[in-house]
Amino acid sequence: MNPFIPVLAARSAWNRRLTLGMMVLSVALSVVLLVGIERLRTDARASFAEAVSGTDLIVGARADPVELLLYAVFRIGAATNNMGWPSYLALAGDPAVAWTVPLSLGDSHRGFAVLGTTGAYFDHFRHGDRLPLKLAQGKRFEQLFDTVIGADVAAATGYRLGDRITLSHGAGDADLAEHGDKPFTVVGILTRTGTPVDRTVHVSLEAIEAIHLNWQGGAPVPGLSIPAEFARKFNLTPKSITAALVGLHNRSDVFAAQRRINASRTEPLMAVMPGVALDDLWQMIGTVERTLTGVSALVAAVAFIGLVAVVLAGLGERRRELAVLRSVGAAPSDVFALLAVEGLLITLGGVILGLFLLTAAAPLLGELALTRYGVVLRARLPDGAELTMLLAIVAIGLAASLVPGYRAYRMALADGLAPRI
Repeated sequence: MNPFIPVLAARSAWNRRLTLGMMVLSVALSVVLLVGIERLRTDARASFAEAVSGTDLIVGARADPVELLLYAVFRIGAATNNMGWPSYLALAGDPAVAWTVPLSLGDSHRGFAVLGTTGAYFDHFRHGDRLPLKLAQGKRFEQLFDTVIGADVAAATGYRLGDRITLSHGAGDADLAEHGDKPFTVVGILTRTGTPVDRTVHVSLEAIEAIHLNWQGGAPVPGLSIPAEFARKFNLTPKSITAALVGLHNRSDVFAAQRRINASRTEPLMAVMPGVALDDLWQMIGTVERTLTGVSALVAAVAFIGLVAVVLAGLGERRRELAVLRSVGAAPSDVFALLAVEGLLITLGGVILGLFLLTAAAPLLGELALTRYGVVLRARLPDGAELTMLLAIVAIGLAASLVPGYRAYRMALADGLAPRI
């Protein structure tokens, strides 16, 4: 190839910068969509995986493992059955068990899940790379009607330490019956974790029992009112919990402990390993991932078809330019190379611009993705899979540019010099 071809191609492209600029933008948006979805998929997986770490088993009433994982860790769905408190005590007393964290779900506050637990939650719950929970303000709950709220709850409601809130019976945003006679005081606000903890209102297990003292069958008992100051006079030991997080002394005992719990004869229980349940979850939604990737690939294909169409359409206007090149000594192969290099430059420009847009979007949209969807977006260099994807885009762009190059190669010299009427 003539060594001046790349320079000539760049100058020729600059003369048509508006049209080709739009093509570069089109390729860039295709790169953003294709690589962005891949990054969103991997970041969402990482965020889900980081929602709980250091926990060997999640134990609850017998159900689907993914269902147990979803409602115990991600506050999604509802438990079909609870785990009896005696079973929890027996689990906590197992010699292989180092620690347990009881979880009681089912109530809410302005759409945020309410979690009843104990101080062990703040001691043993880990997220990300085994990071502990930290308080941004205040302290853990100590009194019966103290509450510690997550970062998203504080940001969305504007609550500060000392504010009083009431809980609603049931989960979700529906207009639910309130436990208005037993308000809670915000005593702590957790630092942001990027996990469902941020969207959770934490209270003690005893508080969950206290607000339901005058309730029966999911509804308040008519005519029965127990003031908050008298709640301590009742036995507030939980009768059941939703699930429990379990840490073992030795991780090699996890399979034996799981079998032992699953074979429990006192109550039908189930123990799941978080990592295994997450893999099952990703297999369930794998079809959605593949569909999104397929749609992105189609968008990229449309962009390259547009590239071919624009360059082909421009050939008519460039007949004279190409003919002049031929008349001053350029061979047909040089014209072919000129158009191929031009297409390659457009593709490379689109890839570079697309990566720049992706890198810039991560810090700009990171906060929104974290607070709205709990997904941590990370600005990073392309990894192996993304580099393969980008090289495929460049190869397809080069192949697409060969079509107009071949057509220009077949043009005769007189085709561009002869006037057309």
